[in-house]
Amino acid sequence: MRLSFGDKLFNAINIAVLGVIGCVTIFPLYYVFVVSFTEPAEYLRKTVILFPENWSLASYKYLLSTEAFPKALGVSAFLASVGTLCSLAVTSSLAYALSRKRLRGRRLFLILILFTILFSPGIIPNYLLVRELGLINSIWSVIFVSLSSGWFVILMRGFYDSIPDELEEAAAIDGCNDITAWIRIVLPLSLPALAAFGLFFAVAYWNQYFNALLYLNDADKWPIQVLLQNMLIDASSSSLGDVDPLIQPPPSETLKMAAVVIAIVPILMVYPFLQKHFAKGAMVGSIKG
Repeated sequence: MRLSFGDKLFNAINIAVLGVIGCVTIFPLYYVFVVSFTEPAEYLRKTVILFPENWSLASYKYLLSTEAFPKALGVSAFLASVGTLCSLAVTSSLAYALSRKRLRGRRLFLILILFTILFSPGIIPNYLLVRELGLINSIWSVIFVSLSSGWFVILMRGFYDSIPDELEEAAAIDGCNDITAWIRIVLPLSLPALAAFGLFFAVAYWNQYFNALLYLNDADKWPIQVLLQNMLIDASSSSLGDVDPLIQPPPSETLKMAAVVIAIVPILMVYPFLQKHFAKGAMVGSIKG
């Protein structure tokens, strides 16, 4: 099929506009990456750096040699790993219980969960609850307030509704109770849903900023996002804590760019390992009839 002149002109304009938008979107990320690997002397010498003459790891070495940055990385890693596991356990178990039609009070529980989606208690009631539980200045407070979401529970419940009841009936004949059937049969079939929601939870926990700032008073317990915010506001490297005096600090801008790269790389590395579960169905070949 031959394209008319108008179609060719439209395609050319469309490609040009999308190319410009793509360049505008990608350039800030590219600039952050390039500046983070630029040699400090070259950065001080040049105004704008599009491609460094000499690549250097000085900013990364300085960040990892500080006292505060490795601690913040450890806190964020703890939140992203333990918090994600806790959130998946709570969300999947609650969604599975709500998907069973024999559960008494099922409709009432669904209404209460929908109510939490429509109406939020706000910051002050949440803070008072965390304080009464004695979790102020505890890392678990950040996990507790983000443990689950009514919207995620409803979505995962819909996924569990698609699992045939014949599978659980067959498991019951083999002597499995509800918990055993959920662990041995339902969860293995739920890997696509668990991978998708796990990625959502991991990104949310890794990017925790406001809750950590609200509930954590000790700077040693701050995650990477709170420390990064202090670095972006502070022109010096004083927010990084004690550093070996023999190490010459790089320019603050290269330190900030290196910190941004370290903050976004872990999530970018996790996504490819979970991507295959998004498009793959769990029920293929599980039951016929």
